[in-house]
This record gives sequence, C-alpha cells and structure tokens, in this order.
Amino acid sequence: MTIPVLMGYIPLGMAFGLLLSQLLIPWYYAFFMSLFIFAGAGQFLALGLFASQATILEIGVATFLLNLRHTFYGLSMVSTFKNFSWKKHYMIFGLTDETFALLKTNDIADEHKENAYFIITALNQSYWILGSVIGAVLGNIVPFDYRGIEFSLTALFVVLSIDLYNKSKLHKPFLISLIIGLVGMLSFPSSKMLILSLSIAAIILILFKKVLEDGN
Repeated sequence: MTIPVLMGYIPLGMAFGLLLSQLLIPWYYAFFMSLFIFAGAGQFLALGLFASQATILEIGVATFLLNLRHTFYGLSMVSTFKNFSWKKHYMIFGLTDETFALLKTNDIADEHKENAYFIITALNQSYWILGSVIGAVLGNIVPFDYRGIEFSLTALFVVLSIDLYNKSKLHKPFLISLIIGLVGMLSFPSSKMLILSLSIAAIILILFKKVLEDGN
C-alpha cells in the first residue's frame, strides 16, 4: 500500500540530495536531515535559507509557516492516536501529507491499526531517507539535470487525494476545499496562498461540520 509513496519519495528525495550536493554540503547531512527533520518541502526550504545565510529566527518562522498545515492533519488524527502506545509519538513526528492520505484511505481493523500505522510511517520515511542519500551521493559523482523532478511530490499527493475522495462518503468537504484553493490561487499572493487557503478551509469545515455531515 505504500508503493505510490515509494515512487514519489525516491525521486523527490534524490532531488533534495542533489540540491544539497550542489550547495557543497556533505552527503551525510542528507541522511541526518531526513532522519531527524523529515519535512519534505521544509528540507528544500532549509537548503535555500542556508544558501542565503538566513538567521535561525528566519529559518524557524519560515519553516513554521510552511508546515502549519500539519496542524490540521494532526487534529483529525487525535482520536485515532490517543489510545496508542509509545509508537504514537513517532507517528505524530512522521505524519506527512502522503502518510496522512494513506492512513485515511486504508481500511484497517482497529486491533491492527497501531502496528500498521507505525509500519506505514516508518516505510515512508525510509523511502525519503534512501532517496535523499542516493541523490546526495550521486550529486558528488555524476552530473545530473534534475529540473522538474520536484513536481513528483505534487503529482503523488494529487493521486492520493483522488483515492481518498473516491473512498470517502463525504464529498462536499473536498469540493469546498478545491473551490477555496482555486479562489486562493487567483486572489492571494503566492507566498501566502497556502496558509491563507488552509486557514479559511479549516474554519469553514469546522464551523459547518455538522451541516456537511448531515447533507451527505
């Protein structure tokens, strides 16, 4: 069930590793960043900030805003994780966009959820680590043109979102979020589009949760 993530994380992780090597950062930084940060887009952002010699405060604020969307994922998983053992701490750490989509689209029996969710999270992170290390090592050995490879994560998330839509009985939240996203692309500055659109969507879905559930 994690094969789609494997196909997305390996090339995107390689893109991260290649960019890291282009900045003349030792390859093992790719391993440790992917092991202890595991933030996908946040790691790309960190490299750009490192290159521009940004301050710790600037890096912290930019990373916080970029990953603020994970708050909404986490809130929706609270009831699922609350009765899990120590493994829930790692699952919270590893709850990426793609892992969240997989956990929500797979019908796993309650008694097997904790172990299955833990394994899914660990596998997904291992794919990212593997891809980033391969990219960092290759970047120091082989000239490589990786323009456009960063789109693989966007494509992967679109596929997982469609799968989640097809398996869900509630379609209105998807449609509302899609409309808000499109309006945000046309109305908001590109640098603030994601956080503003997510905030508006979250507020609307929370306020009208009961209406949306009753209407489906």
